[in-house]
Amino acid sequence: MNPIPQYPTEQAIRLSRSVEEIVTGRATADGAGVKLTRVFGQSLHRRLDPFLMFDAFKSDSPQDYIAGFPAHPHRGFETITYMLAGRMRHQDSVGNEGLLESGGMQWMLAGRGVIHSEMPEQDQGLLEGFQLWLNLPASEKLTSPDYQDFSASQIPEFRTKTGVRVRVLMGASHGVLGAVQRPVTMPLYLDIRLPSGASHAEVLPVDHHAAIYVYRGGLRVGGAELVAGQLAILCQSTEADGVILEAQQESGALLIAGHPLHEPIAQNGPFVMNTLDQIKQAIADYQAGRLA
Repeated sequence: MNPIPQYPTEQAIRLSRSVEEIVTGRATADGAGVKLTRVFGQSLHRRLDPFLMFDAFKSDSPQDYIAGFPAHPHRGFETITYMLAGRMRHQDSVGNEGLLESGGMQWMLAGRGVIHSEMPEQDQGLLEGFQLWLNLPASEKLTSPDYQDFSASQIPEFRTKTGVRVRVLMGASHGVLGAVQRPVTMPLYLDIRLPSGASHAEVLPVDHHAAIYVYRGGLRVGGAELVAGQLAILCQSTEADGVILEAQQESGALLIAGHPLHEPIAQNGPFVMNTLDQIKQAIADYQAGRLA
C-alpha cells in the first residue's frame, strides 16, 4: 500500500457549525434478518436532503448477519456501502459482481432499476460497516444503472500534522479528490479517525446539509458532546463556514454533507421517486419483470 500523504492543504475555519439535533438510531432488521441500526430514514428526508437513509451494522455473531440481503430491487437513487470489517459479495441483474472487503467501498447507481444481492462471505468473525442512500435528481432517476467497487487501497486518504487520518470516500477534502464524484448533489463523505486530544477542521458550503456520525470514541462538535452511536445534524448559518471536530478520546466519525435537491420525495421501500404515480409504475415494472 502507498504511504499516506501528509496534510496537503491547511484549512482555517472562521466559525464552526453548531449542532442542531442529536439523533440515536433504532435497532431493526433488514434483508433476511440482518440486525442493524437505522440511524436515519424517511423522517429526516427533508432535513438531510439529498440523503435518504443511513444504516450501521456491527456484529461478531454470525446469526446476526449470515442470512444477508438476498436479491431485492431498487430504483431512483444511489447506495454507498462502506466496510470497516468483513466481506460482502455483490451480484446484480445487470451482470455486475464484486467482493467488498475490509476498508473498501461499493457505489451502486440504481437509476431506472436494478435487482441485486449483498451476501456475507464469512461465517465467523466481525462484520461492520455502513450503507448510505443518496437521492438522484428527477432528471436522472431513470438513467442506466452503474456499479463500482473500491478496495481499501483505492480510497484516497491523508494524515494531518496532529495524526488525524482522513479517508475521502466521496467529494474532496483538503485538496484530496475522493473515490466518487457526483456533480448535482456534490456529496462529501469522509471517514475521520482522530487520536485522543486531536482536532480536525473541514470546510462546508453554507447551503449544504451536513451531519456527523460517531462510530468510535467521543467527539465535541460545536460545543456538543457526542458518543459512539450518535448522529449530530449540523446547523446551517451564513456565518459558519465549516465544522471543527475535537476528540475526547481516540475516535472515529463519518462526516456526510451534500447539496439539497429541494424536489418532491415519494418512497415505497426500495423505490424512491418524485410522485406516487411513479412509485406505482416502479412496483408494476418490478412485478412484471421490467424493472431491470
